[in-house]
Amino acid sequence: MTGRLKNESGFALILTLVVTALMVAVVVEMIHQVYVDTSLSRGFRDGQQASILAESGVIAVKTALSGSVTPSMLSTFLAQPLRDEEVGSLEIKISDESGKINVNDLVSTAGVYNDVVRKALIRLGTILNPQLPESIWPVVADWISPVGITHSGGAEASYYSTRKPPYKIRNSRLMMLAELSMVKGGTPEIATKLAPYLRTFSDAQNTPGISQVNINTAPKEVLQALDSTIDSSTADRIIEQRRIKLFENIGDVNTRVPGTGTLVGNTMLICKDKGSLFRITSIGRVKDSTRTVEAVVRLTGEILSWQEY
Repeated sequence: MTGRLKNESGFALILTLVVTALMVAVVVEMIHQVYVDTSLSRGFRDGQQASILAESGVIAVKTALSGSVTPSMLSTFLAQPLRDEEVGSLEIKISDESGKINVNDLVSTAGVYNDVVRKALIRLGTILNPQLPESIWPVVADWISPVGITHSGGAEASYYSTRKPPYKIRNSRLMMLAELSMVKGGTPEIATKLAPYLRTFSDAQNTPGISQVNINTAPKEVLQALDSTIDSSTADRIIEQRRIKLFENIGDVNTRVPGTGTLVGNTMLICKDKGSLFRITSIGRVKDSTRTVEAVVRLTGEILSWQEY
């Protein structure tokens, strides 16, 4: 009898321990779920705040640039991220797209080569390391030309229809440089390599002719590409002189940098203290959440592209 009671007591104790363990497991799972839900909620909230922060950075810079503020003034002010202990941080970068060559100017709206731009693009390809083959530009010309306009060495719809998977040729102006990875012979690496030197937007809407390049902000490689007489050392002297004081006109360049006389009359060049087209990259951070907004804007207030990631 005594043994039976001991067995029953032992069984009851084990049962109690099992039930208790199950209850603890349930409670732990509930606490974990609440923690996960709360964390997800906080993560979503932080992400939304970071997104709003990044968007506000773009709008603020666009508004400032449309006034009397110059990009150099803004860049100096924004050299360090803006921080607020309660909100987060905001990092903003500004680049003048007017200092780049508009790749869409390679051909006119009728699909005819703009020879000045074509030669500049060919020179740019030879400056880069590794060099870009000249054969890529007829392919780009076909990609952006109207239907039925072809260029020797180019590629038309028949080529792209045989790709796997097949896709259509644009037959219109490039919307973004990433499209260069879609043309025959193009790759994402080529598009990335050309990003610091080329653009796809004009300074103003419906502007006839070739988009001008701001010599006060053009990278060294672009300066060399714009004229066959500008070698590496001449480009360095131009950059050094504009660092001291921005050029007022092309004649000013010739006066201050000997050997640049051929630049006078170059319809691709212009001297401005502030361009007309800017790329703004705004990065908002709230706790562990980061959101980036990259936009291209005109000083008129027009937003030409907007990407958030």
